Amino acid sequence: MRYQPRLRDGKVVPLHWPLAMYRRLNHIIWPLEDGTSERAVFIEKVVLFVGFLIFCQHNEVDFHYLLANRHDIDKMLTGAPTFLVLLEIQIRGFQLAIRKDDFKRLLQKFYADIYVTQESEPVLYARIQKWLLATRLNSMVYLLALLNFSVVPVKNIIYHRREMLYQQVYLFDNTKLYFFLPLICLNYWIGIIITTMLFGELNVIGELMMHLNARFVILKSDLSQVVTRLLEVENSSEIAAKYRRALINIMRRNVALNLFGEQMEREFTFRIFTMFSFSAILLCIMGFKAYTNPIGNIVYIIWFIAKFCELLAFGMLGSILYTTTDDLSVMYYSCKWEQVIYHSNNVQENVLLMKLVSQAIQINSRPFFLTGLKYFRVTLVAVLKIIQGAFSYFTFLTSIR
Repeated sequence: MRYQPRLRDGKVVPLHWPLAMYRRLNHIIWPLEDGTSERAVFIEKVVLFVGFLIFCQHNEVDFHYLLANRHDIDKMLTGAPTFLVLLEIQIRGFQLAIRKDDFKRLLQKFYADIYVTQESEPVLYARIQKWLLATRLNSMVYLLALLNFSVVPVKNIIYHRREMLYQQVYLFDNTKLYFFLPLICLNYWIGIIITTMLFGELNVIGELMMHLNARFVILKSDLSQVVTRLLEVENSSEIAAKYRRALINIMRRNVALNLFGEQMEREFTFRIFTMFSFSAILLCIMGFKAYTNPIGNIVYIIWFIAKFCELLAFGMLGSILYTTTDDLSVMYYSCKWEQVIYHSNNVQENVLLMKLVSQAIQINSRPFFLTGLKYFRVTLVAVLKIIQGAFSYFTFLTSIR
């Protein structure tokens, strides 16, 4: 019933384990297959509504904990990370949940036209997997952070307590067994949704960016091969015309890739803005908790590492794509068109070819990059600025401690 990515020929795409977990475990986010029955769609909407209410309920009790400990900065900061992450994922997750069809169309377009298979480009595919290794390692760290919360039930059994997974204050006695059991189950459900969203969307964006980057690399390779082939075999009267037609085909592919990039931007820009906006304060608080009590706050250390690595992975992949697309205008300028004109005796075709090259350079004068609502680019530069801001907040907290 959940959407299964397929290539243009209908072949099922083998998803790597972070995306497979994202698809199977996060029913809030992952879209349904085309042609799903009306009953299944209705059940999906009910589940989304109930899930939203559960998130609201958790936000309320998390916020009550912050209010109850507003005069104790150490205790308040203990509950702040879970509250902020919960709020961030509620904004990002349910914004995606109401736009599932757009997300599914983006994935369908990606796997049909952009995805680079191992069979077609084994060397390039291996390079993509190397680039995406950082996102998969980050997924493991997030899962480790979630696993640390599982220590709470063990401590409950050992010390005969009934504590929740997160720092929460309820307006009723939640330690009664008929309240405690369903509430602790909801804690686990929330944890799974949050964790899979955190590393799942990172892996989705990483896959899209790196395969799109590979398509631009293939475009550059095809363009250079066209010139080499024509210079070897074509006569002087037809070489410019044939090169112009080949260049038009390359440019059409280039424009199609640019349009897919714009579709990615529309899909992710709001959620990227939300994620980056919360990241600085989260890094600050988790760093502060790890600094003040490293032994008692292992979960915050792991969580800090996961968030830090997530930002670095985003920035690295964004910078790779930015660098590749920034070279496109140079690619057209350096595509040996002057040699084609030198070997051609067709003056009219030569003029048309020079105009076409100029147009290609102009079209690609601006490199592609994902943004957060146009406020910043997803590159290492933006990530370093966020980390710098987090460090500034961290020094402020340590000074008033």
